[in-house]
Amino acid sequence: MSSVELKQRLAAILVADVAGYSRLMAADERATVRSLDSARALFRSRIQANQGRVIDMAGDSVLAVFETAAGAVLAALDVQQQIESLLDDVAEDRRMRFRIGVHLGDVIEKDDGTIYGDGVNIAARLEGLALPGGITVSDAVECALRNKVTARFVDQGEQSVKNIAHPVRAFRVQASASARAPAAPTDAPDPASDKPSIIVLPFVNMSGVAEQEYFADGLTEDILTDLSRFRELFVISRNTSFKYKGQAVDVKKVARDLSVRYVVEGSVRKAGNRVRITVQLIDAECDRHVWAERYDRDLEDIFAIQDEVTSAIVATLPGRLEADAHSRAERKPPASLAAYECVLEAKVLHHRSARAENARALELVHRAIALDPRYGHAHAWHACILGQQWGYGWCQDRAALEVVIERELEIALGLDPNDSDVHRILAALGVVRNDLGKAMFHQQRALALNPNDDLIVVQHGEVLTWLGQAQEGIEWIRKAMRLNPYHPERFWFHLARAQFVAKQYADAIESLRHLSAPDTLHHALIAACHAQLGQTLLAAARVSEVLRRVPDFTIREHCLPALHYGREEELDHHRDALRKAGLPE
Repeated sequence: MSSVELKQRLAAILVADVAGYSRLMAADERATVRSLDSARALFRSRIQANQGRVIDMAGDSVLAVFETAAGAVLAALDVQQQIESLLDDVAEDRRMRFRIGVHLGDVIEKDDGTIYGDGVNIAARLEGLALPGGITVSDAVECALRNKVTARFVDQGEQSVKNIAHPVRAFRVQASASARAPAAPTDAPDPASDKPSIIVLPFVNMSGVAEQEYFADGLTEDILTDLSRFRELFVISRNTSFKYKGQAVDVKKVARDLSVRYVVEGSVRKAGNRVRITVQLIDAECDRHVWAERYDRDLEDIFAIQDEVTSAIVATLPGRLEADAHSRAERKPPASLAAYECVLEAKVLHHRSARAENARALELVHRAIALDPRYGHAHAWHACILGQQWGYGWCQDRAALEVVIERELEIALGLDPNDSDVHRILAALGVVRNDLGKAMFHQQRALALNPNDDLIVVQHGEVLTWLGQAQEGIEWIRKAMRLNPYHPERFWFHLARAQFVAKQYADAIESLRHLSAPDTLHHALIAACHAQLGQTLLAAARVSEVLRRVPDFTIREHCLPALHYGREEELDHHRDALRKAGLPE
């Protein structure tokens, strides 16, 4: 038996080779060898400077391993920039340019330092997708470095590559403006480039009254929601937008960070029964004001103002977009403006996901319903706020609360069948009750009404996963992450579960690493993934953690109630993996 020690660990892998190496050697062997030696010295220097280690430099290739994805990408950017700076006086057909691929994944490391495994293979395939002088990375690297390095990641989509069972999502790295690495071609695929992309920044409360902050927030949210209903637009989600609340915003930087072209910003001044709203639309790419307007109105005209603002913004975008009136939900303003304001404030409190704020939101939505019993959106948000209590366990009787939620949703649906939130929550209720047909009906309706709501989009991926369409579910969940780059951590769990169903176990483990405080079910899923990969020691460690947290844990009592598969084979697959890991039946 071999005494060689094998270690499995997470690492960032960099693979590089020379584009057109054979052609360069045929043209001038001596000059090519000299250039290659210089490039190797540069690679070695930059790799070591970024806490990396050279594994091999055979022929024209480079293989290196790093402790972090940031180190690998920074080394790659540095190498490409310095190589490019040395080529000014070299004829174009004699220039030596490297293609570099970077992946973050598991590797097997021998005691002599050599590395093996799919992580290395994927990095090599990414290198083959890179442009000469360019860098291509995997989605694992892009996720790890999002907003952490001064470079832009351009989505190249899912790529089918040789000897890798599942498609690899690739991103082309574009250096910051100060770097000299060659830019990607102008027709490089970008998920936001096929539609006008826009972010609505939180409107500033100019009223001087802190209690009226919710009014500005609610107006922002309603305008954002109206824009989201236009399929011709790619609208950044509310959660991401409100990350900029209260900040001095550099519009060009926000647009660059989120890969959007248009930015909406504005302010609200409310005094008595009068409201002044200023709004402007900025083309961030050229730092130009496209459109601006000021509205001085009686407060009763708030709904007309919102419609005018939305229509005006859409009318100024490229191609003078004409929205199909039949594809948008009809607005049904409440009879009571006070009820409307109560719901606005309740939404803001709900978004904070804290028990005290939830209780206050419930009081406000009760008041809204008392003021206007036929206000459908208030009933929808009553159900949503109660659903938050149900999900977090802030209640004594979950079954009784579920009945109340369903009753409120039925009322909301009857009053306003075009409210996307009603259908979103009804779809979630259908999943909980294992009625996937009903869940998909309402999910598709919610998606048709508001296709840019990240909560609706991620839930679509969940429902597809339960229906056995895991690969499609993965794509929808990743889209939700793109719509909301500051998405909740739970999106990673949804992605991991879809990857598990798709039998992409290593990817699922990688996704679950993004959870800052994994719970018992998360540890159980990680154990199942390790078991399926034959990693018995790692699976056993996770099982120990599950049993430490819940000594009487069983698959039947603690896991099965949370599984809503529509097909028996998917349920068997999940249950068998948990058993294989060693979790008690």
